[in-house]
Amino acid sequence: QVHVVESGGGWVQSGGSLRLSCAAAGLSFSRSTMGWFRQAPGKEREFVAAISGSANTYYTDSVKGRFTISRDNTKNTVWLQMNSLKPEDTAVYYCAGTLRNYRDSNTVPNNYVYWGQGTQVTVSS
Repeated sequence: QVHVVESGGGWVQSGGSLRLSCAAAGLSFSRSTMGWFRQAPGKEREFVAAISGSANTYYTDSVKGRFTISRDNTKNTVWLQMNSLKPEDTAVYYCAGTLRNYRDSNTVPNNYVYWGQGTQVTVSS
């Protein structure tokens, strides 16, 4: 059974930083593409960042230059370092995994099979 667990969310002032962690168990982690998505109240879930098994990275435009996704296959963990946070970054952040590398379609939520429960990120102005 696959488990995906996020941690590291919280409250931060605008301009601050947070680091989200995602631990995955029960899947071939080194082969998996891992992604971060977020969902704000009243909005659809949107892509934030993804990293393939070979460490190719993908970002949505609004976070480029501010967020960094990384992974450690020895720890079955992926991180999302979030800097220069803005109030519009406020959302529940979800970690997700898939055994396939969809390349540019790693941005599509339906391509991911395994999802965590989410962690709240709140950025105050």
